[in-house]
Amino acid sequence: MSGHSKWHNIQKTKGAQDAKRAQAFTKIAREMIVAVKEGGSGDPSNNSRLAAVITKAKAANMPNDNIKRTIEKALGSAAGDNYESITYEGYGPCGVAVIVETMTDNRNRTASEMRHYFDKYGGNMGTTGCVSWSFDKKGVIVIDNEDGKLDEDSVLEAALEAGADDCEADGPTFAVYTSPDDFQTVASALEAQGYKFLSAEVEMVPQNYIKLTNEDDIKNMNKMLDMFEDNDDVQNVWHNWENDEN
Repeated sequence: MSGHSKWHNIQKTKGAQDAKRAQAFTKIAREMIVAVKEGGSGDPSNNSRLAAVITKAKAANMPNDNIKRTIEKALGSAAGDNYESITYEGYGPCGVAVIVETMTDNRNRTASEMRHYFDKYGGNMGTTGCVSWSFDKKGVIVIDNEDGKLDEDSVLEAALEAGADDCEADGPTFAVYTSPDDFQTVASALEAQGYKFLSAEVEMVPQNYIKLTNEDDIKNMNKMLDMFEDNDDVQNVWHNWENDEN
């Protein structure tokens, strides 16, 4: 599958410092609470959305105790009732496509902040659908192979037998692609075989990438992404900037 060899460009939880990790856990917890509320169950076997969030949480190294407490909190309180998911689309410097997925209890505040981030760093916020047409929604499971012990043919066979659409080696990792509907089934099967995930979630995968060569554009793009990712309302940021420095 083309267009996603730079999977690390659009990840925000990997290799983070403690503060970043804590922030990532907070965002995942909010997503988990909403999944419990909307799915009507704290049992992942009866709540597919919750199961997917738990898989994402485990890949981000969120402790099992945290996961358990978050689910219990969601079952025992009204937390999450007022949150809604809103996606914003727009452009960064030189037309880089950006998709920002948010979960907010105040859409006016969030919309204003998202527009400000786009405008401040040389981009602009567009209308719904202005860039999402150039992304494919895919389940993406990134398997750790930093020690080089995994055999490419074996991983490919395991992934395809589990129901994946494709699998490709990407440096010290393997990227497994699934349809959104098959994501949880494939992730569970690979996890049961002992594979360690660096990330696992349904992503917006770019069909093509844009390189930035101007230093000011690169600086502005980095600042824009930092602003999005530091915002408590932002759950995910997807873009098609090919940043070799990441």
